[in-house]
Amino acid sequence: MAKNVAGSPLERNSLASLDQKLAMAKRCSHEGVIAGAKAAVIASIATAIPTVASARMLPWARANLNHTAQALIISTVAGAAYFIVADKTVLATARRNSFQQLSKNDV
Repeated sequence: MAKNVAGSPLERNSLASLDQKLAMAKRCSHEGVIAGAKAAVIASIATAIPTVASARMLPWARANLNHTAQALIISTVAGAAYFIVADKTVLATARRNSFQQLSKNDV
């Protein structure tokens, strides 16, 4: 009797469909890594220039920001930029792919 019941789309997935989803997930994560790395490089440069310049020119910064503090400021901004951009890219790519997959199922 259970053979006459229509299965859900999740139950009908074949091994090829699972491989396709895995490949799509890898592509999404790869795009996120690339976008995050680009954002981290740009954020590092954009943060390093004013941080190092202020540590050399401003009396307060010269007295309080040693090399470790400067590196911590720069690396914190770079890490935050990486994770924020990578996360947003992965989510946007996954959302775009899910809408494409939904439109393929409707056709």
